Amino acid sequence: MKILILNGPNLNLLGKREPEIYGSTSFEDYFETLRTKFHDLDLHYFQSNIEGEIIDKIHEVGFDFDAILINAGGYTHTSVAISDAIAGVTTPVLEVHISNIYKREEFRHKSIITKECVGMISGLGLKGYELGIRFFLKQ
Repeated sequence: MKILILNGPNLNLLGKREPEIYGSTSFEDYFETLRTKFHDLDLHYFQSNIEGEIIDKIHEVGFDFDAILINAGGYTHTSVAISDAIAGVTTPVLEVHISNIYKREEFRHKSIITKECVGMISGLGLKGYELGIRFFLKQ
């Protein structure tokens, strides 16, 4: 099974940025934990702060991979283009958020991409990515 984890803006700062919200582990370190735990899967990771690069990656893998887990960061609440990219591919996409977006600022309560995703995991920390992988394994 081929799975892409796709992280959006500012998620390259995990482990440094607001550790009280996002924790103190970098995503690269956490990704290595996932690769060890799911050693039989073909896991890929991509992060970009640039909307067009995220869209290009969705287009690149969206017909060949078995699943995409996306944390679009701030683009979750603003990017019609990322939502359209998800709608335009056949690979199922699961939305993941480290923090509980409903316990944060009001503008974070609305996700533009949710309607194009098979579901959403929010507020379970980095563990949400593992749970997302497990979801796809049960399909």
